[in-house]
Amino acid sequence: MIVEWFTLWIGQKTVGFLVKTIISEEFVKDLVKDYAKDFFKNIFNNAVTAPFKRESLEKAVVMAVTEFLQLMQQDLDDSELAEDEIKNYEQPLNKFLKHPEVKGILGTAFKDDSQTINTKKLEIIWYELNASYPLPDDFNWKRIARKYLQKVKEIIIGVPELREILDSRNLDKIQNNTTEIAGIIPDFDLERYQEAIKETYSNLNLDSLDTSTYDYRDKLKVWDIFIAQNVREIHQVIPRIHELPKEHLRRLQETNELEAEVELGELERYKRVYLEQPKRSVVDIVNEQQTNKYIVILGDPGSGKSTLLKYLALNWARSPLNNSLSLAIPVLIELRTYIRRREEKECHNFLEFFHKCSGAISHLNQHQLHQQLKSGKALVMFDGLDEVFDPAQREDVITDIHRFTNEYRDVQVIVTSRVIGYKPQRLRDAEFHHFILQDLEAEQIQDFIYRWHELTFIDPADKVRKRERLKIGIDTSQSIAELAGNPLLLTMMAILNRNQELPRDRAELYN
Repeated sequence: MIVEWFTLWIGQKTVGFLVKTIISEEFVKDLVKDYAKDFFKNIFNNAVTAPFKRESLEKAVVMAVTEFLQLMQQDLDDSELAEDEIKNYEQPLNKFLKHPEVKGILGTAFKDDSQTINTKKLEIIWYELNASYPLPDDFNWKRIARKYLQKVKEIIIGVPELREILDSRNLDKIQNNTTEIAGIIPDFDLERYQEAIKETYSNLNLDSLDTSTYDYRDKLKVWDIFIAQNVREIHQVIPRIHELPKEHLRRLQETNELEAEVELGELERYKRVYLEQPKRSVVDIVNEQQTNKYIVILGDPGSGKSTLLKYLALNWARSPLNNSLSLAIPVLIELRTYIRRREEKECHNFLEFFHKCSGAISHLNQHQLHQQLKSGKALVMFDGLDEVFDPAQREDVITDIHRFTNEYRDVQVIVTSRVIGYKPQRLRDAEFHHFILQDLEAEQIQDFIYRWHELTFIDPADKVRKRERLKIGIDTSQSIAELAGNPLLLTMMAILNRNQELPRDRAELYN
């Protein structure tokens, strides 16, 4: 019966020759055979199995695919291809439209909250299926998607039985109300998101340092100067020790006063277990996604926690879009900004923050972000737990993170915090592994010094002279060498070294 209906319906339309050639009776029979599994996957649940509704949904499938193919032909026509050239796409299009994932993507246009369809995935599928039949350079998937969504709405309105199933009158009401409340609803434009990441995170954050004699911002990018530090896993955090600043801890050790802070036996047990842990590259730890799905990175101020997260986000943003779509999308949330926006009632959760808040570097549609997270194709990074100063708010944020990992179980999550004030138990209960950033090794310090001077000096003689002066300043003072293990302090030394020799005295260097 569906074939007879289709013959009558298509005869009343003006369509291109590709539609007439591809959408045959056999194609229609094949298309509706598994429509519930592919096209309306996870949309209507049991509705598709009801006999009296089946025919309406089959019609919707055929109409939607036909309209989408017609829109593709129109875009090919607009590319000024000759008819013979367009005919070459007949078999590739046939194969493309029968692909289960393509049918599933086209079916998402019938969802209640659908504002777009996944054109990036359609583009990837086309390339994987038809690499030898590239589409014209000006072929526009997004334009087709916009027109297709409008066609789907017309299909819903035009088929009474389908409109009843979808309850489109309520849908229109909900959409109108949502539009009035939310304004322009953001899309899921990953190309724009890549640009936002590069614009926001590429430059080193030197705003708090005196760079008045030389502007480093245009010379230094995070990926040029980033050094993957080592970490040690920590299985037991003793706050009474970790909350001591390193300087104070060193003085206590030198004067044998450490016992006043913690029992000696407890300290020795902790040190032994901790130092037995191998030192490993923090990037290697992150890349072991199955073993280290949930990670807390602890470190001192300036130890490189935030820079690490920016580097991971930039790795994705700097990849060609076709490649990056196969990688986990980075979602970086600065918790001090998030908690401020939440307190101001701009958002209630992390997805709303990215959907509409002023603190997000680029808005991503929360419904599509939700689907991305459900599929596990994301790396979510919460930066600066210690920068949520209010203890009650910090507990709320930890609860949000805990709930987030329960909701999106396949997503890798990284949390960063200073050691001081950090309480591990709740995230440990949520199966987070804890790692402490180690100071830069001597070889890493030398690598930084070499790269810094290669990038920021033009004159070869001046480059070598200043580089050697900095190396000597660090090598000849053990106390200054200890400071150089901190990436921020090492950067400050490099800036100071441009105009003067490093002071030999540690206190004077601090000044």
